[in-house]
Amino acid sequence: MGKKMKLGLHTYTLHLWGLGQNWGIVADPRPKQMNLIQLMDKAVEWGLDGLHITGCDLETKDDERLREVREAARSRSLYLEYNCSRDEEFDPRLSDGVEAGIRIAEKLGADLTKLSLDIRRPRPLYGSCFHPEVMRQLCDCHDEVVAALPLLERTGIRLALENHTETFADEIIWLIEKINHPLVGACVDTVNSMGVLENPESAVTKLAPFAFCNHFCDHKLDRDQFGIRFHGVALGDGDIDCFKTYRTIQELSPTDRITFEIEWDMGDDSLEVAREKEMDACIRSIRYAREVLKIGT
Repeated sequence: MGKKMKLGLHTYTLHLWGLGQNWGIVADPRPKQMNLIQLMDKAVEWGLDGLHITGCDLETKDDERLREVREAARSRSLYLEYNCSRDEEFDPRLSDGVEAGIRIAEKLGADLTKLSLDIRRPRPLYGSCFHPEVMRQLCDCHDEVVAALPLLERTGIRLALENHTETFADEIIWLIEKINHPLVGACVDTVNSMGVLENPESAVTKLAPFAFCNHFCDHKLDRDQFGIRFHGVALGDGDIDCFKTYRTIQELSPTDRITFEIEWDMGDDSLEVAREKEMDACIRSIRYAREVLKIGT
């Protein structure tokens, strides 16, 4: 029997509502249909323990706004984790860099900053693990994190390096081991490894022992005469073995939190229809996490 886990929500789950990140549509950002404080009220209604939030959700990053968000979360007994990037390609509102991301997390009352490394890989993707062009970028990441270690030590914030859609698990582990500091670990995303054609189960197993946090996702692999497509669905509706993945994280990871994320695919639906389907998938995922995976029991 593994340890009891809390359940949190990555705000990207409701990206069609203007939360999380406007992935790939920076030229035409979607207006917010729900703000962060309203989402906090929903989180309480849904029985969640916390939120994994981004700069997109904050709207502004001045001290007054960060204090407002911190107090709103505390009054609702919600933990916060802060998600940021070194150099986000599609939505610059997520780009803070290492030290700024740590300072924002501290002011939010969050105990963790999740960092996307935003590696620009050469082609082809497969077989490019530890490519010289990648290593130069990883060394830059190393130097930036090492420079921020005194800040981590002063604040007690943990820094989690994500296997984002452009990094192999072994590259994240190499970086963590080279930095070699107890406040620097991983964020394991359960589907992102597909972005570099890496087996998702293998990536989760490798990263879980280092993982301070996670993005717990399910994707479905569709195949037709033109090829394959991997797209986001509600937990339990896809091809990720959620039971096995959950047990791996529960047993091997130092965290006691599962942060679920849905990368909902709107397909040919209108934005209005897709938005409602995304909300339904969010609610169904919470039910699946609680009733099927038994998270929190």
